[in-house]
Amino acid sequence: MATKRDFYEILGVSKTASTDEIKAAYRKLAMQYHPDRNPGNKEAEEKFKEASEAYQMLSDATKRKQYDQFGHAAQDFGGGAGNMNMDDIFENFGDIFEAMFGGSGGGRGRTRKKPNAPQPSRGHDRHVDLEITLKEAFEGLKKEISYYRLMPCDVCAGKGMKPGTSVESCKDCQGTGQIQFRQGFFMYAQPCTTCHGEGYTMAEPCSNCSGQSRKQKLEKITITVPKGIFDNAELRVSGKGDAGAYNGPAGDLYVRIRVLPDERFKRVQNDLECTIMLTYPQLVFGCQLDIESIDGSKESIKIPKGCAVGQKIIVKGKGFEDLRTKKPGNLVIITQCHIPSKLTDEAKDFLKQYSEIVGTSTTNNEGTISGFFKKFLG
Repeated sequence: MATKRDFYEILGVSKTASTDEIKAAYRKLAMQYHPDRNPGNKEAEEKFKEASEAYQMLSDATKRKQYDQFGHAAQDFGGGAGNMNMDDIFENFGDIFEAMFGGSGGGRGRTRKKPNAPQPSRGHDRHVDLEITLKEAFEGLKKEISYYRLMPCDVCAGKGMKPGTSVESCKDCQGTGQIQFRQGFFMYAQPCTTCHGEGYTMAEPCSNCSGQSRKQKLEKITITVPKGIFDNAELRVSGKGDAGAYNGPAGDLYVRIRVLPDERFKRVQNDLECTIMLTYPQLVFGCQLDIESIDGSKESIKIPKGCAVGQKIIVKGKGFEDLRTKKPGNLVIITQCHIPSKLTDEAKDFLKQYSEIVGTSTTNNEGTISGFFKKFLG
């Protein structure tokens, strides 16, 4: 009994070859020794079988591992194909031969018959942008949006055919979607021009949708924008994209949220930030006052004595609601000092008197620089 050749040697690749390299080597050998190119040549047919057997073993990671460990004995416990016949080869490697021989199944008459009716397919997703204010993002809202999408045809109920009619298997290609012809040893195939490669024909396509099963229409829906939504967030509305062709499942609608900037407030993570303008006496003596938040609610805050400009006053739990945890952030109020640009003569005199009392030098704290007073400018 002749000793079986090493599978790596048959394909002409090294034992470290990648899956892509193994496939490329097999394709080359299959093209060289394919029966259609070598009619009546038994030696070529045996080489073709040999290469196919080697490829089936080495293209599968698990089988290849077993082969590397046990050699040809791996076939004895399910690791390989054993003695493959031509029918097994064309059945197992039909996808490769279709790519090589134009869908002819390697010239063995194994053309795949197309479904004899339109096949449902999923519709595409749709994407729209929605602009909202920062206040709306803070509070949440319901919003009506309008957009165009493909919807099932009302006349044919998404079937693509005139009611009461049906499809027929294409007579020119016998439902395969391809026309084959031979030139010498080679067999070629091209899409059927009668059915456009579909394998079927419609006796009477729907006049409303021209047999496409869908029509574009304006859709209006109301969506719920949750509290705490952030800029560039996407909301998914299931089944509100394009309808599927021939009653296939619909795609989804994705709504991208664009949050417009606000004049008084801004968002920092889940905190709501704003600034408050105070007079110098308010900062020095401290005070208590009410402020209005972004949603119109009133919050009472206390400004401590000797409050510095830029100090943050925190009101806990009055910020944006976290979308996942529902835990709110904080309201952060940053103090600023109002500097009047115009003063009455009386106010100027009082301010100069104040300066003489408290002095014109400041404590040189670490991290700051000191200055030397010369004169007032006005």
